[in-house]
Amino acid sequence: MKIYLDSCTIQRPPLQELTQEAIRILYRELGVVETVRFLRQFTAGYGDYTAEREALFGKKSLDELLTAIKQRRSARVIA
Repeated sequence: MKIYLDSCTIQRPPLQELTQEAIRILYRELGVVETVRFLRQFTAGYGDYTAEREALFGKKSLDELLTAIKQRRSARVIA
């Protein structure tokens, strides 16, 4: 990353350049896996969790969901 000085004014590099340099440093210092792990915490994700939850679970209570999970698990063990 280069910082240019022009009559006591700092000209910052474009954000894309700064991001690339930061990722290079993380990769060098942490390795690929830890860099990806670190960066994932800043990802907002996608989709509409509320709508997806409603489509999957409807109005079922937690007890109903837990019962269904237990039934599936026990059926899988028997089969």
